[in-house]
Order: sequence, then structure tokens, then C-alpha cells
Amino acid sequence: MMYLSFVSVTIGLVFFAAFVYLFYLVVKALKKYNGSQQVRKEKAEKSKTLGELLKNHRIECKMTQEFVAEAIGVSRQAVSKWESGKSDPSTTNLLALADLFGISAEDLLKEVQ
Repeated sequence: MMYLSFVSVTIGLVFFAAFVYLFYLVVKALKKYNGSQQVRKEKAEKSKTLGELLKNHRIECKMTQEFVAEAIGVSRQAVSKWESGKSDPSTTNLLALADLFGISAEDLLKEVQ
């Protein structure tokens, strides 16, 4: 009888220890997740689509969509589609956009994440 109670107490302690360890792991994971919030936010800000980059460069250069369209010989709707991500500019148009914005096409494409 004494042996049976010793075994059940031991099993109970093992389960309790396993529960405490599991709880510790969950708390540790939550702390790590909460601590990485700033990193996730920075990554989201850094990752930009080609359309977002084109729009940002156009705005930095104080140009309208109409001006960009006329300068490279496309329609304003084409520029709008590029900036919204509905389509991508051709290689020729991408080179013309980079030249218009005063940057190299390679640098422009490096910014895309």
C-alpha cells in the first residue's frame, strides 16, 4: 500500500513539473514575441513594392502622374497602375523612370523587397 502511494505521488510530481516547465516555455515565447514587435514593424516599413517606390520617388521629385506619363511617353493611367501594383512597367519604361527620378535602375530595383 505504501509503495502505491509513493508511485502516485511521484507521478503527480512529474506531471506538476512538466506543467510548470510548459508554462515557463509559453511565457518565454510570449516575451520573445512581444519583444520582436518593433523589429516586425521596421521590416514592414522597409519592405516596399515597386509601385510604392515609384510613387515615393515621384512625390519626392514633386512630380504629378501626368508629368511622369508625358515625360516617358505613356498614359497617366499606366503610371497609376504601376503605382497601385496592378501592373509593372516594362524594362524600357523602368529605365526611363529611373532616369527621370535621377537614380539608377539598379538602385531602384535594390530598394524593392
